[in-house]
Amino acid sequence: MGQTATALLEGREALAGLDRPILVFDSGIGGLTVLREARVLMPDRRFVYIADDAGFPYGVWDEEALTRRIVTLFGGFLARHDPEIAVIACNTASTLVLDDLRRAYPATPFVGTVPAIKPAAERTRSRLVSVLATPGTVKRAYTRDLIQSFATQCHVRLVGSENLARLAEAHIRGDEVDDEAVAKEIAPCFIETKEGRTDIVVLACTHYPFMANVFRRLAPWPVDWLDPAEAIARRARSLLSSSGAQPEHGDDIAIFTSGQPDFSTRRLMQGFGLAQGAV
Repeated sequence: MGQTATALLEGREALAGLDRPILVFDSGIGGLTVLREARVLMPDRRFVYIADDAGFPYGVWDEEALTRRIVTLFGGFLARHDPEIAVIACNTASTLVLDDLRRAYPATPFVGTVPAIKPAAERTRSRLVSVLATPGTVKRAYTRDLIQSFATQCHVRLVGSENLARLAEAHIRGDEVDDEAVAKEIAPCFIETKEGRTDIVVLACTHYPFMANVFRRLAPWPVDWLDPAEAIARRARSLLSSSGAQPEHGDDIAIFTSGQPDFSTRRLMQGFGLAQGAV
């Protein structure tokens, strides 16, 4: 092989090495809110979106069983895709298993998604803040530690919705969702006292920002619906090496652990410019 051909081959191999993706993981399709922001901030990166739809919803899982499942799944994900960084775009998973993932796979940087309690405490005027989450996120010691660390001067109501993640999944796919059912799920977030009323609701599930306009329409009064997706994307970008950016790269793909996403989900992925990937 001539020197020119050898140099060309080596250049292609080097380029392929730089095309390591950013892996974005969620229990379902809610993590697309984070992916959307990440693409805005990092348009020259390649993304692999993984939805553990076979395990959805996470909020009803036993903690030990869910930890084993996610840590085991990531062994395969990391071996197959070799991501430069992994974003856990799921509050329930992050508050439970983030430390386990970092211990099990120390070579991979992990960015988690935790309730935005600190910024909520900094912004609130009434000091009445609600955290709208899944039951799993609400019961985590991690969530209560955040309150003790950053929001001791506030009254923080934790609202663990049993049904809202499922309703959000349906809404994201374009299915009709009953307003009364949604209003029932968000109603506990709103507190009114002599001193004031709730002015911030933390969206502590990545599915929920897709329904923000519905929440605003059904809310008994205006509040700030706090979406952490942009902050998560900024954190991920800060951990990347600048040399990995590529003006051209492979397709962004979506992978579902069930291997069988329905038609509306496949159409949604196409709308996000995500090709179907193999499990």
